[in-house]
Amino acid sequence: MFIRKLLASQQTRHILSDYVFILPQLILYIGLTILPFFVALPILFTDRQSILDSTVNTVGFANFTKIFDDQSVHDTFWPALFRTLRFASLNYIMVFVFGLTLALIMYELGFKGGFFTVIYLPWMISGFALGFMAIMLFAQSTGTVNLLLIKLGIINQAIDIKNSSGTTIILPIFIGWQMAGFNMAIFLSGLLSIPSENIEAAIVDGASYWQRLTRIYFPQMIPSFIMVTIFCLIMSFGIFDPLVALGGTTTNQDAMFLSVVFIKYGFAMNKLALSMTMALETGIPLVIVAILLQRLQKRLQYY
Repeated sequence: MFIRKLLASQQTRHILSDYVFILPQLILYIGLTILPFFVALPILFTDRQSILDSTVNTVGFANFTKIFDDQSVHDTFWPALFRTLRFASLNYIMVFVFGLTLALIMYELGFKGGFFTVIYLPWMISGFALGFMAIMLFAQSTGTVNLLLIKLGIINQAIDIKNSSGTTIILPIFIGWQMAGFNMAIFLSGLLSIPSENIEAAIVDGASYWQRLTRIYFPQMIPSFIMVTIFCLIMSFGIFDPLVALGGTTTNQDAMFLSVVFIKYGFAMNKLALSMTMALETGIPLVIVAILLQRLQKRLQYY
C-alpha cells in the first residue's frame, strides 16, 4: 500500500513538472491565438473598416458571400488563391527534393552535427532578406545566376524574377532551400525511429535500396510525411515577407498571394472585417485538411 502511494505521488510530481514546462507556452498560445480568435468572431458580421473605426454596423453574412457575388473581391481573391495553391504544390515538391534527400544522405553516411548545422543555417534568414537575395541573384543585368546561366548557354535571355514564371518556379526553390534543415530534421527523426533490425534483415534478404525505401523506410516514416505536409500547408498559405520583397504589395501581381490580399484589404483598403472573413474562409478548409491528414496517419500508421 505504501509503495502504491509512493508511486502515485511520484507520478503526480512528474505530471505537475510537465505542466510547469508547458504552462508558459500554453499561456502564450491562449493569449495570442485562442482569445483573439473569439474576440474577432463578432467583427466578421460587421462592416468594420479599421481597428479604430467607431461607426460599426451589423451586416450579417454579407462578408462571407462577397468572394462569390462581389465582382471586385471575386477578381482579386480567386486568382490569389490559385497562385497560392500553385506555390503550395511546388513548395511541397521542394520539401522532398531538399529535406528528404538530405535526410537520407545524412542517415546513410552517418549523422554529422556540423553538417546538420550548415544545412540548418538558412532557416535563420528572414523571409524579407530571402526575397531580396532572389532579386539580386536574378537581376536582369547583374544577377549572378542569370549571368552564369547565359554564359553556360542554358538560357538566351535573363530570367525576370518578378514575372509569373520567375515567381512561380524560383520562389519555391528558395523557400525549399531555406527550410531544408527544418524538413530534414523531421525526416531524419522518422528515419532514426526505424528499428535497425528491420533494415539489416532486408539487406540480408537481398533487397535493393529502392525496395528498402518503399517497403521499409517510407511506410515507417508516415508520421514524418504527415507532419511536413501540415507544416508545408501552413507555411505556403502564410508566406508574406518574401512576397513584399518581390513587389507583391505594389506592382507585381504575380506575387499577390492570399496573405498579401488579406493585408491589403485589411489595412490599405480599410476593409478589416472583410479581410478577416476571407482569412477565416481560407483557414477553415486548411483545418479540415489537417484533421483529415491526422486521421489518415492513424489509419496508415505502420506497426
